[in-house]
Amino acid sequence: MLRNDESFAIDYVAVALEEIDEPGGAAGFLTAVRRVAEARGGMGNLSQATGLARPNLYRALAVDGDPKLSTVLKVLQALGIGLSKVVSHNR
Repeated sequence: MLRNDESFAIDYVAVALEEIDEPGGAAGFLTAVRRVAEARGGMGNLSQATGLARPNLYRALAVDGDPKLSTVLKVLQALGIGLSKVVSHNR
């Protein structure tokens, strides 16, 4: 479902974003984004779409990752679930 259903992918990431301030929430958000990325072709495809190096994507989206906002925005945009879609879903 994460691969082909944009609405489901947005819902999935939106729920993780809602819980970002909870203990473990940041790790949960990064895990959700990583799972969408893996379902949609993996880090190789994401690397090509974002222009970010594959090892950097693995580090950024790791459970203990600490990505820059610009990285998160590029990744979400490349996955077709930009942050504005995720945030507007939470309203």
